[in-house]
Amino acid sequence: MKKSWVRNSLVLSIGLSTLLAGCSSSTGSNASEKKANVKMNTTGLPIVNKSVTLNFVSPKSSLAPNFKDMTLFKKLQKQTNVQVKWNNIPSEGYQEKKNLLLSSGDLPDAFYNSGFTDLDIVKYAKDGTIIPLDELIDKYMPNLKKRLEERPALKSVITSPDGHIYSLPRAEEMDLVGLPNTMYINKTWLDKLGLKMPTTLEEYHDVLKAFQDKDANGNGKKDEIGLTYLFNGWCGNFGDMIAAFGVPDNNDHRIVRDGKVIFSAVQPEYKEAIAYYHKWVKEGIIDPEATTQDQAKLFSKGKTKDETLGSFIWWENTELVGTDRQDDYEVLPPLKGPGGTPIVGRSNYSEYSRDAFVITKADKYPEITARWVDQLYAPKESAQVDWGPIGEVYQEDANGMLVNKELPAGVAMGEFRQKVAPGGPFVVLKDDFGKVVDMEPRAKERLAILDKYYRPYEEKENYPQVFFNEEDTQKINQLQTDITQFVNQKQAHWLQDGGIDKEWNSYVKQLDQMGLPELMKLYQKGLDQFNKNNK
Repeated sequence: MKKSWVRNSLVLSIGLSTLLAGCSSSTGSNASEKKANVKMNTTGLPIVNKSVTLNFVSPKSSLAPNFKDMTLFKKLQKQTNVQVKWNNIPSEGYQEKKNLLLSSGDLPDAFYNSGFTDLDIVKYAKDGTIIPLDELIDKYMPNLKKRLEERPALKSVITSPDGHIYSLPRAEEMDLVGLPNTMYINKTWLDKLGLKMPTTLEEYHDVLKAFQDKDANGNGKKDEIGLTYLFNGWCGNFGDMIAAFGVPDNNDHRIVRDGKVIFSAVQPEYKEAIAYYHKWVKEGIIDPEATTQDQAKLFSKGKTKDETLGSFIWWENTELVGTDRQDDYEVLPPLKGPGGTPIVGRSNYSEYSRDAFVITKADKYPEITARWVDQLYAPKESAQVDWGPIGEVYQEDANGMLVNKELPAGVAMGEFRQKVAPGGPFVVLKDDFGKVVDMEPRAKERLAILDKYYRPYEEKENYPQVFFNEEDTQKINQLQTDITQFVNQKQAHWLQDGGIDKEWNSYVKQLDQMGLPELMKLYQKGLDQFNKNNK
C-alpha cells in the first residue's frame, strides 16, 4: 500500500526511458496529427471493421498478469476489433511513473485505472493534456449515460468545478467502504483459557495479556502477539481503538459532526487514547511492529507455522489468516471505552471514484476509445471488471444472472480477484445484486457483520467527495501532505516511546503554524458548498 519512490537521477532516467519505450507508438506529436480516416460503427459490435490499436497505461497488482493476457480483455478485443497495447506498471511506484509520463509529454491514448488525483484532473484538463468527455458520453457511451441518469449523485462526483467531465467513474454500491475496520479475536484461545469475549477496553487488555502470559498456542514459547494492525492502512487501521475514547480517527484525521469539520488528532480524547495505548505497547500486548509493518508483513503473521495472533484488525479474517485458520477467529464487537458507549468511526472513502479512465490529447481515435470503454459499463460487464470473468469467478444461471463459482480449496477470494479482475471503469449499483450479479459470499458475510455489530454504533456523518477548484485543491495538497505526515510520525512515536503529555502543547502549536486552521477552513467551505448543492 505504500508508494515506492525513485530516489536518484540514474533511476529516474532509466525508468523514464523504459516507460517511453512502452508508449513509443503514441507520442506527444500525435496531438498535432489529424485523426486517421478509420470508419467506426456508431452502434453494435464490432466497433471497427478494420482493427485499430490503442495504447493504454495502467497500474496492476503484483499478482495480476499483463492485462493483454486477462480473459476479460482478450474477449473484448475479439468483440470490438480494437486491440489495446498495455503498458502495465506495478502499483507500487505507479504514481511517480505516471507523473513522469505526463511531464514528458509522451502520452498514451488513455490512462486506465488512472490514479489521477483531483489536482491532476484539474491541472491536465486546463492545459489540454486530457480531453473533456461530456460529448463522447452523450453520443457514444449509452451504457455509462444510462448509469449516470440512474445516479445523478455519481454524475455530480465526476463533474469538475468548471462543469465538464474529464475522467470516468468507478462505482460499487455495497455499503462497505465506510466501515473498513473489523476486529477479530482468537475464540479458540478464549475457550482454551476459559475467558469470556471482552466488552470493554479493560477486559480486552486482560485477555490479550492472558494470551501471552499463559502460552495460548501451547508451544512453550512466548511468541503470541496480542493485537496487530496496519498503521494508517486504508483498512485495518487503529482508528476505532481511538474512537473508544469518544472521538474516532481515520487516515485523514478528519471527521464531521453536526455539519462541522473536526481535526481528530488535536482533540483531548485523541491525546488520552494515545497515552493509554502507549502503556499497552510498553507491556507488549500491542505488536511493536504495528506502526512500521507493511501489508505483506502483517499477513505473514497470520500464517506462521504455529498460530501466533491473538487479535487483529483487518477487512476480513480469511485474507489475513488463511482458510485453514479462519474458524479460529470471531468478530470482536466494538468495545466500551471511558465514556461507556462504543463508537465506530467512518472513513471518508467513497463507493464512487472519479479516476477510473482518462483520454489524452494524443488519442487519434477518442470516439473509438469511448465506445471501447463503454462496453465495460454494461451491467454484466461491470461486474466482471470488478470481480472477475465468467468461467473463472462466475457462471450464468438459468436467468442469465452471474453466480459465484466455488473457489478452489485453500484459495482466498481477495487474492484470486487480483489475478483475474482488472478493476477500473465499472458501475455496479445496489439494484444489480440479485438481478445482474450475485453478491460474493464474503461481501454478504461482511455486510451481515457490519449490520449486526458495527452500524448500531457508527458515526452519523463523514466527509464527502468534494471536488475543489484548482486554487483550493493546490492549497489543500500543499497543507495536507505535511500535516498528515507530521501527525502520523508523532502518533507512531508516542505509541512506541510515549511522551504525548509533555509534547502535546508544542505539537498543537506546530500544527497551527503549519496551517491547520486554514486547512480546516477550506474543508469546511467545501463541505458547506457540497451540502448546499446536494440538498
